[in-house]
Amino acid sequence: MIARLRRMADEPMPQESGVEPVYSDEVLAEYIEAYPLPDLDGNLPDLDTWTPTYDLNAAAADVWEEKAAALARRHDFSADGGRFNRSQQYEQALKQARHYRSRRAVRMLSVVRGNKPGASYIANETEAED
Repeated sequence: MIARLRRMADEPMPQESGVEPVYSDEVLAEYIEAYPLPDLDGNLPDLDTWTPTYDLNAAAADVWEEKAAALARRHDFSADGGRFNRSQQYEQALKQARHYRSRRAVRMLSVVRGNKPGASYIANETEAED
């Protein structure tokens, strides 16, 4: 999974000569482990029978957002008759973050009514003035 996340985030492998990766395997593992999913049998991550399954798209989106943050201070400039549009790197990193964020796993949220049947509850009621 770490190798796949490296490919998704355009992060070089540690073994590639001359290219030093920004993210270690341990850091990428933390990104991956932040997004556990139910396994194919429906077992949740807190069960002993859970087979480790993670949302790599959500992890890749986080890595791309962090890369964009590192590029945010880059600015465009002209020098020696050339124009350098370094802000495009930031924009492209954000596009990649949106791309992977849109492909993350669907999550469900169950809402349980907390008040007792017959009890009245009014949300956003203004407080009475004295």
